[in-house]
Amino acid sequence: MAFQKAVKGTALIGGGAIATVFGLSQFSQYRNKHGTFVHVQAAEAVTVPIKNHFPTREEQISALQTTSEFDVLVIGGGATGCGCALDAVTRGLKTALLERDDFSSGTSSRSTKLIHGGVRYLQKAIMKLDFEQYKMVKEALEERANLLEIAPHLSAPLPIMLPVYKWWQLPYYWLGIKLYDLVAGSQCLKSSYVLSKSRALEHFPMLRKDELVGAIVYYDGQHNDARMNLAIALTAARYGAATANYTEVLRLLKTRDPASGKQRVCGVRCRDVLTGQEFDVKAKCVINATGPFTDSVRKMDDQEVPNICQPSAGVHIVMPGYYSPDNMGLLDPATSDGRVIFFLPWEKMTIAGTTDSPTDVTSHPIPTEEDINFILNEVRNYLSADVEVRRGDVLAAWSGIRPLVTDPNSKDTQSISRNHVVTISDSGLVTIAGGKWTTYRAMAQDTIDAAIQAHDLKAGSSKTIGLQLQGAEDWSPTLYIRLVQDYGLESEVAQHLASTYGGKAFEVAKIAQVTGKRWPVVGKRLVSEFPYIEAEVVYGVKEYARTAVDMISRRTRLAFLNVQAAEEALPRIVDIMGKELNWSEQKKKEELEAAKRFLYYEMGYKVKSDQLTDSSEISLGPSDIERYKKRFHMFDKDKKGFITILDVQRVLESISVQIAENTLHEILNEVDLNKNGQVELNEFLQLMSAIQKGHVSGSRLAVLMKTAEENLRQRVVIPVDRSGGGL
Repeated sequence: MAFQKAVKGTALIGGGAIATVFGLSQFSQYRNKHGTFVHVQAAEAVTVPIKNHFPTREEQISALQTTSEFDVLVIGGGATGCGCALDAVTRGLKTALLERDDFSSGTSSRSTKLIHGGVRYLQKAIMKLDFEQYKMVKEALEERANLLEIAPHLSAPLPIMLPVYKWWQLPYYWLGIKLYDLVAGSQCLKSSYVLSKSRALEHFPMLRKDELVGAIVYYDGQHNDARMNLAIALTAARYGAATANYTEVLRLLKTRDPASGKQRVCGVRCRDVLTGQEFDVKAKCVINATGPFTDSVRKMDDQEVPNICQPSAGVHIVMPGYYSPDNMGLLDPATSDGRVIFFLPWEKMTIAGTTDSPTDVTSHPIPTEEDINFILNEVRNYLSADVEVRRGDVLAAWSGIRPLVTDPNSKDTQSISRNHVVTISDSGLVTIAGGKWTTYRAMAQDTIDAAIQAHDLKAGSSKTIGLQLQGAEDWSPTLYIRLVQDYGLESEVAQHLASTYGGKAFEVAKIAQVTGKRWPVVGKRLVSEFPYIEAEVVYGVKEYARTAVDMISRRTRLAFLNVQAAEEALPRIVDIMGKELNWSEQKKKEELEAAKRFLYYEMGYKVKSDQLTDSSEISLGPSDIERYKKRFHMFDKDKKGFITILDVQRVLESISVQIAENTLHEILNEVDLNKNGQVELNEFLQLMSAIQKGHVSGSRLAVLMKTAEENLRQRVVIPVDRSGGGL
């Protein structure tokens, strides 16, 4: 909608816009040529020694307790907070970081996974002649280039297609995308290009063909957001920062400044969430980098301070990989309500989002059915009618809270700032808020610069441009081949380890268990269809993972890719973590239940179960009902009105098929709505009705019963692997 309104002025200002942007970009390119030299200098100028290994969490807690005073104490372990810690410690400042939950447990792990400048922000900058918006895009594009350089194992350029369905849109969108390239200057990833209709369909065969004129392809970056956040935290720890997750700030400590007589923030009282132990951490400067929780920390400092955070919820969904090409994303520039939707390949799945709606601040945001259906409807608008976009193909769904802010230093305090804001309170609390994932490093630099000036800290300039993150040092695109050759890992597993841990992948491979098979030699998978292996759980504990949720959502990304697969992996994950962390049986049970609650509420499992409930409507024709009843009674020989594991086992034995009892339990439990250990006829008919309507897909029980019916005559092997069925 916004693009269509804007087109009226395109012809008038297009030439001027190009000239203006070209002039600005020429200056930027000049600066970038010198910036390359600065790039190398900054990384090489770090005089702080880096350790080969990061300290244990216990050692970090000890450092927090025994250090008399830190120069900088950061509250918040998201991308910005960890970026601040890394920036400060590499300048030689004694640095600490406290995170109430896990690193990246909030917004930083729930993004669109893009590293981008913001095409829509550039459009607004040009149409409104807004130089601040232009500067924000320019900065983001510079940071995009830096992030791709310092963590090449976790990030890569991604081509994104913008399909065009009206002739007049082609030159308009082409102009906008070319300006995007121009603003990037020498840091443009690859030049954008135009595709004909036939070529567009070659690249994106599932695209809607009707009225398609052509397409424009441009490049942005994509990354594994939670692992990127963790890499920043681990790098800071290796440089000497005392970083601790599961350490909650209870209140700010203050002391009276003898010179001014004012109360000044001098540290925090905190609690180790895992042990309950409370202790003080003193610091010359305290930085509030808590994202959506910015105002709660500001009110610890001053109860009367007005809120500056205006939280906005963004929901994403994950669908099977066949919904998009392996190496091409899609941008819907103007949805039915004027929002922008991305449709991107990610981790061999397809991610779609995001929505943008006001929300309350919470540690546990929940995706709604309304938002999920909005995204699905927008996806349907762009995909071919041959591709049935089914509600049942949603494998995971999550909501992230974007911390938009109003600038308290601005004359117009009601206007939302799309850029980041650094403020310093009368008591010296430094707050960094707003901004975006891509610009975390620049935000951190601005924050530490402000902290040094406000608190008279002795430190030089930022040294994080070009500074490689954990895993980048020894990474190469062919590293996975050595993992296959040296350790006998599956190629898919080796590629996954290389793209997740970079040069540290060898440390994971070394502790991988022998499979006992001819191939692969090592590397037992947690679930069959994903390349995550058991050794990653052991290594994840070393990377400060302390809960099962940490493991399924941020050390691995299972919860974000397929909640059913994550639930299947949980018992084994809990067993391994239990051994590493000496958990009691009661603790293991609690972790299992907590992780299941996380999947149920925060990752979309609840909205899955809402698709098939004991009140679900059965909308089947008479012939279908008879057919499904006959299939059901093939298992329910005694006409009880329900089937149990014993009934299923009896039928399978009659056709000489064996399935493990625990697998059968899982299969029946997916359909057993009232959880009484049996599947009733009504539940089975509800399942088949939901499958016909597309609300449920990949039901193993439905596949098993249909195949068993056929196998009574044909006697072939019944597949029982999950088909990737969704929510």
